[in-house]
Amino acid sequence: MKISRPRYGSLQFWPRKRAERFLPSVNWSAVQGEGFLGFIAYKVGMATAIVKDSTPKSMTLGKKLAVPVTFLEIPPMKIYSVRFYKNDKVITEVVVSKDKELKRIVKVTKNNFKNLDDIKDFDDIRVIIYSVVKDSGIKKTPDMAEIGVGGKDKLNFVKNYVGKEISLESMKLELYDVRGLTKGKGLSGPVARFGISLKQHKSEKGVRKPGSLGPWHPARVIFRVPLSGQFGMFSRPHYNLKVLGSSNTLKDKIQLKPFKNYGNIKTNYLVLHGSVQGPAKRQVLLTAPLRPSLKQTRKKFEMLEVQI
Repeated sequence: MKISRPRYGSLQFWPRKRAERFLPSVNWSAVQGEGFLGFIAYKVGMATAIVKDSTPKSMTLGKKLAVPVTFLEIPPMKIYSVRFYKNDKVITEVVVSKDKELKRIVKVTKNNFKNLDDIKDFDDIRVIIYSVVKDSGIKKTPDMAEIGVGGKDKLNFVKNYVGKEISLESMKLELYDVRGLTKGKGLSGPVARFGISLKQHKSEKGVRKPGSLGPWHPARVIFRVPLSGQFGMFSRPHYNLKVLGSSNTLKDKIQLKPFKNYGNIKTNYLVLHGSVQGPAKRQVLLTAPLRPSLKQTRKKFEMLEVQI
């Protein structure tokens, strides 16, 4: 009888190496929505929320539930530059920001302050935004990312926010996709990295190793063999996380305590149902849902209490 099983470790994400950037790039042409399609947030930590289930036709309708939630602090962001695209290529970029805090991370050119109305031949607009993270107190250097813009009159929409702070209220959604990096674990063996099984305890050449590195021919180790290497610090998305509350809706209901490894939340925050990748203070990118789920959209939870 031939023994068969699925391979150890998905090859969907390959190679398994450290991500080059904390904030990953996004295919904004596939994300649908109005206004700004993304926002920079910072992971605060997880907690247990006591909620009342108001989901229609739910088996726990009207009952209290304990659900895991993640708090994300969302300081305001500003526009650094506007990119004009033609046939999916950048034709020009106009710097519109003159803020002094940007000198720490980017060299602002003096001769690039053009008029946005001078560019005529383009088919898409995206903006380079940066977070005003000094308001949160976790660090001083802002993070930058390219954000897509949705809607019909994109240019006039962007011009209304030039030089102004942008809050999450400009992107009110029920579901969010969260993109960021997982926790970094460093050098790990194939058991933890790929999930292979332990060998028999009398094995001569190691218990936590693969049984064979491959055949004699081809006389080399192919890339599919599970070996030790980098584990963590990988770019991963979480799709369709339900919003259970924000600083605007929960301000009078819930009193928050300092979070472990983070401290107090000083700016606006968002509460998502479930977990978010990465440790505390890790920057993540909130985006409009790529493929919204009806099951997640229909959930109706009313937050009553938070246990940190």
